[in-house]
Amino acid sequence: MPHVVVLFGATGDLARRKLLPGLTHLELSDLTPDIEVIGTSLEEMDDEQFRAFARQAVDEFSPRRVSDDQWTEFAQRLHYVPQSAGPEPLAAAVKEAEERLGDGVRRLHYLSVPPKAALAVIRMLRDAGLVERSRVVMEKPFGTDLASAIDLNNKVHETFDESQIFRIDHFLGKEAAQNILAFRFANGLFEPIWNRNFIDHIQIDIPETLGLDRRAGFYESTGAYKDMVVTHLFQVLAFVAMEPPTALEPRAISEEKNKVFRSLLPIEPRHVVRGQYSGYRREEGVSPESDTETFIALKARVDNWRWAGVPFYLRTGKRMEQGQRIISIAFKEAPKSMFAPNSGVGTQGPDHLTFDLADESKVSLSFYGKRPGPGMRLEKLSMQFSTQDTERAGDVLEAYERLIMDAMRGDHTLFTSAEGIESLWQRSQPLLDNPPPVKVYSPGSWGPNAIHQLVAPHAWRLPFERAWRQSR
Repeated sequence: MPHVVVLFGATGDLARRKLLPGLTHLELSDLTPDIEVIGTSLEEMDDEQFRAFARQAVDEFSPRRVSDDQWTEFAQRLHYVPQSAGPEPLAAAVKEAEERLGDGVRRLHYLSVPPKAALAVIRMLRDAGLVERSRVVMEKPFGTDLASAIDLNNKVHETFDESQIFRIDHFLGKEAAQNILAFRFANGLFEPIWNRNFIDHIQIDIPETLGLDRRAGFYESTGAYKDMVVTHLFQVLAFVAMEPPTALEPRAISEEKNKVFRSLLPIEPRHVVRGQYSGYRREEGVSPESDTETFIALKARVDNWRWAGVPFYLRTGKRMEQGQRIISIAFKEAPKSMFAPNSGVGTQGPDHLTFDLADESKVSLSFYGKRPGPGMRLEKLSMQFSTQDTERAGDVLEAYERLIMDAMRGDHTLFTSAEGIESLWQRSQPLLDNPPPVKVYSPGSWGPNAIHQLVAPHAWRLPFERAWRQSR
């Protein structure tokens, strides 16, 4: 079914880096039906200026080369209406695009705008008469606490039905995140041991090397917990912790994710380490007395039959030593009585199953094996898989490309529901009401020293004790 994509914030950073290159690839590769793209933003542009802007974005950020002929073909599908023009010219541009596409056209509205501008865009779509036959993609964060999330959902629901709303989390669009579902539910080897009897603890660790990147205004009122944990890390946790859905379809998967969120115990401040990198308060736009955290580590618990007693350790932060996206499942250690004290068993921690959510999706299983030679000396070995090792490596979709496709199809599997986001804010309230003071950490480090007490008697997996094997 052909689509008119209305891209709000079409000249912004996300559109430039991800959305315009992604839409170009989806159209030229025939992965989506025919589309027309109408960009709108605060800048005053005409169609040709917007096409030049989009071409530069594709040349700079697309991982795939686009030839001149391909670009000429796609550029005819790009149009621009300044936001200052109001709802009527936007509605007229959509109508013209629909006439070019033919019968049965649907609309996809992508709100690549700051959260405070989202409701104004929703009102504009209502005033322009662009609600019918449409779906709307909303960027995070979805509120800043329970009250604001409920208010935002209620106001959006005045215009759009919940089935039309797609709250995006690009982490779940990654190949590796979906591989968790395949890994767990398609293999008889792992699902029987995916519980408190065999798993000791789980780490979800997403450090970033980036700083504020000119987002001080947004970040000062948000911080690492609201920006990353509620909208990203908890969503990944749900994929790791959910029960098997009755079917691999959106409603069933969404319900199992929501059960995880309902089972999540309230986040206690004593189980949280907040950090702020030294120099943050000197950044442009940041208060010299700011208490905003640029780093957070916490211990969460899912209070249900499968996970009772198993701690989930989550960590993310700005200006850290490495940029990583790791899920690490630590299995309980085996009895070691048969091995000599100097055999090496147990010296390098428990066996781990590791998912790397980076663009080059990887999975690793570490275990103890015998070192070649005389005697029984053990060392850590690993089996690794990478999508780059397969013949289908070229088929990997960038996260936003996959999520745009899913939104066009009406598939909510990888998106967050109103109930889910409200559950998470409700469980976050103790931390929001009484946040522990921020501890200073050095840029380029792994966070404040208090993170080691938080995870004790365990240890953080990052930094890794060994590098990933390089793909061929």
